[in-house]
Amino acid sequence: MTSATPSTLTIRPVEPHEHAEAGRVTVEAYRHSYDGLTAGYFASLADVAGRLAQGEVWVALDAAGQIVGTVWVPRPGERLSPLAREGELDFRQLAVAPAARGRGVGEALTRHVIDLARARGARRVVMNSGPEMIGAHALYLKLGFSRLTEREHLVEVEPGRFLDLRAFGFDL
Repeated sequence: MTSATPSTLTIRPVEPHEHAEAGRVTVEAYRHSYDGLTAGYFASLADVAGRLAQGEVWVALDAAGQIVGTVWVPRPGERLSPLAREGELDFRQLAVAPAARGRGVGEALTRHVIDLARARGARRVVMNSGPEMIGAHALYLKLGFSRLTEREHLVEVEPGRFLDLRAFGFDL
């Protein structure tokens, strides 16, 4: 499945020769936006092959063919995180290159995830977001996601490091 958005973005699965660039874009996006991330977390963001072992990585390309965003989703019928329940599709590590922000890349990737969920027969899309990710929260709420406060709790993101993640859901 490949989709083009009105803003001349193309969204498609990452190709093997793009793993390093997709990882670099993801790391750059997170480094630009979030303080306190560790080298281990940055390594996990850069590890596109590792993410592909557990799911699918989709990339957004601009009109020039440059990767400007990425998102990680599970394969059909699988889950990436304990947040997702039966009939739900979860996504993680949505990232937009800092230079591409404000051009609708994050919205296009989120809408793509929603479309994937519909095509796969899911009843809801769910995801976690860090408490400091206010811009992402605003986007999700604008698109019709709701907070799932009953699913929010401390999550161990690395050994000994806990975050009080926010949970969001979009009913299909």
